[in-house]
Amino acid sequence: MAARHARSAEKVTQNSIFLMGTTGLTALLSFAFWALVARLFSASRVGLATSLISAISLISYMSLCGMNSTLIRFAAPPRARNSQITLACVMVGSAAFVIASGYLLGLPLYAEKLMFIRANPWLGGMFVGVCVAAALNVITDTVFISARIPQYNLLADGVIQGVAKLVLPLSLVSLGAVGIVGAMGGGYVVAVVASFVLMWWRLGFRVDLKTRGTGLRKYARFSMASYVSALLNLLPSLLLPLIVLQKLGPADAGYYYIAFQVAGMLTAVCAAVGEAMFSEASHDLSRTGEVLRRSAKIMVITGIPAAAIVAGGSGPLLELFGAQYAANARMLLIVLAVGVIAVVLNTWASNALRVHRKLRAMVMSNVVFLVVTVAMALLLAARGLVWLGWAWDAGNLASGLAAAVCIPWHKHAPAPAPALEAEGEPEWEEPIAGGFLDDTGTIPMVFPWNRPEWSAASMKSRPRTELPDVPKRADDEEALKW
Repeated sequence: MAARHARSAEKVTQNSIFLMGTTGLTALLSFAFWALVARLFSASRVGLATSLISAISLISYMSLCGMNSTLIRFAAPPRARNSQITLACVMVGSAAFVIASGYLLGLPLYAEKLMFIRANPWLGGMFVGVCVAAALNVITDTVFISARIPQYNLLADGVIQGVAKLVLPLSLVSLGAVGIVGAMGGGYVVAVVASFVLMWWRLGFRVDLKTRGTGLRKYARFSMASYVSALLNLLPSLLLPLIVLQKLGPADAGYYYIAFQVAGMLTAVCAAVGEAMFSEASHDLSRTGEVLRRSAKIMVITGIPAAAIVAGGSGPLLELFGAQYAANARMLLIVLAVGVIAVVLNTWASNALRVHRKLRAMVMSNVVFLVVTVAMALLLAARGLVWLGWAWDAGNLASGLAAAVCIPWHKHAPAPAPALEAEGEPEWEEPIAGGFLDDTGTIPMVFPWNRPEWSAASMKSRPRTELPDVPKRADDEEALKW
């Protein structure tokens, strides 16, 4: 038991490192992408494009319908796992298509300056297609996190997508703002294709539309609560660029977006640790307290020093995008970097609520985030970009405090419950070569130059793991209420 816990304790750190590596490499290549874009396109065109890209990002997460949390927290048994992933991808892709189409139809109400994308059917179709690809990219990332092999996200998102995005702007420069969006969308498409190939190759994934044993209907309430919470958390990311665009103009929207992207590297690191924290706690509920403590340390150790570096080097960092970005966005970047302290608190506390399945509290804390951030942005936008940064920091701080108050500090782990039996199928099975992973093992990355027999031999040589003492997934009433 002690040995199993020791090995599992290392997983949250190991998976956090892989996820932070993915985040770091993605952020580095995104940094290079936006530096290239800022040199090739005017600030006004960058501002228009970034407003569309913010919308694409939000739509992709709105389309998840809570499937990302469900695939991790209530993963189906191995025999039904392909069906669960297939149906989740179908639902997410369909939702992205519908939401993106609705966004285009409503442009006259909230973003008249983006009407050009709707006026041309080809551009409208490209926008919808990019939204679908972005949503599928997020859900396939979740599959690797759930299988506890996030190193494949490093390959698909960090390397393949990043390199594709760097190449495409050079060939699309004549298209203006549309070229920037097209380059970003091309990166999503390439990453999705790579992810499905890796899922087929390393996880034995095959398309399966059967519904039996997937648990998607059974945990619909959990998915919906997670979905509402995530949507509330993401709305400020879409609304703030639109507020800047409408109140201050396209050029300031471009300055805001670049500063936000640089600061977003810090936020993404915290989010990566949060995902690892949720995944590991879901695999072994008896270790919830230990996982939360370890995750908090990792967030502080990585987030705070990185924020200090970004704040101190804000000028030279923005100079890479152009002198006008350093002149107009430097103070905004410093304010956003200082606010990483609030982001760490908000990210950790929100994921702690998700681990403990305090879904009502999680929704309410994100309501606080939305209301405080957007209200302050609307009131203070006329004073300049820096005040948008203070609005973002204040929203994260208020939401983090609200979430922290609701954490059940007296409980080390959610109350155990009877093991999940997904419509007659066993909840736990011995892993098979080429299939989904067990609780303690991680399949190292295998490239074409490795021997194909390696993975099977590795799985056969691994000793059988004992059954967990505490169920990995709990079908308790608290998880289904909100």
